[in-house]
Amino acid sequence: MRILVVGAGATGGYFGARLAEAGRDVTFLVRPSRAAQLQRDGLRVLSPHGDIRLTPNVMVPGEATAPFDVLLLAVKALELDAAFDALAPAVGPQTMILPFLNGLRHVDLLVERFGEAATLGGVCVIASTLDRHGRIVQLTGGTQSLTYGERDGTRSERIAALDAALTGANFDTRLSTTIMRDMWEKWVMLASAGAVTCLLRGAIGEILAVEGGAETILRCLAEAAAIAEASGHPPRPAVLDGTRALLTESGSPLATSMYRDMLSGQPVEVEHILGDLIRRGRLVDLDTPLLDAAAAKLRVYQARLVKHA
Repeated sequence: MRILVVGAGATGGYFGARLAEAGRDVTFLVRPSRAAQLQRDGLRVLSPHGDIRLTPNVMVPGEATAPFDVLLLAVKALELDAAFDALAPAVGPQTMILPFLNGLRHVDLLVERFGEAATLGGVCVIASTLDRHGRIVQLTGGTQSLTYGERDGTRSERIAALDAALTGANFDTRLSTTIMRDMWEKWVMLASAGAVTCLLRGAIGEILAVEGGAETILRCLAEAAAIAEASGHPPRPAVLDGTRALLTESGSPLATSMYRDMLSGQPVEVEHILGDLIRRGRLVDLDTPLLDAAAAKLRVYQARLVKHA
């Protein structure tokens, strides 16, 4: 199976490197500057699960190519438009597009651009970052996993073939027949954690340490979970309990990528993580004051970035 990884950043670069290390046929679609860096220094991963340094197959936007069997899409939501244009030549009638982005807005955009049949569902779990040398650094030795499936829940021949291609590459994999529920469950966690950390400007442990902190966290979680349930995708009780425990762990250093991006002066995925969720809440007549406040705060922040760019 020919695999095209769109981007070689902290997420796509990590899993693509693991697949290449395991002998899979992997190519990375990257900007010319990143291609030059990878050809000069190699693709480097620093991880508790084993470091990697390899010379990857790369291609740049506009380069002629035959269709790939599967595209792994793990870019930032703000880069989607450019990514769609870059990957379009690699999409053929049988190509599967497996996205690992936050929220669900990207699924609607993929279906609109490339069709229902091409678009799979996916959930990625890893804590990693790209350092100033272009190396992918896994921040903890915890979970590193990909979950994927047909969005209608079927066990198709193609998803079985994809499962075989992804399994056995030094990370966890799971073929899911409930991938839409899985995506909603992750979205509920990310949105509630992102909202409270950005709104109160603190990691989870810092928020829990002040009066009213735990209550604010749980209210954000309740708002996000209510939207999922009213939209027809209620989180499983055990998953919701696990999320609640994760977000109320005393002393936890947990800080979402959206919060880290805000602190470092980078653009944030406010519309994909919070804005789209709030809009879905409006469709089912739900009031979400804390999610609204967090989204407004981040929109002000984002507007200031654009103004001073």
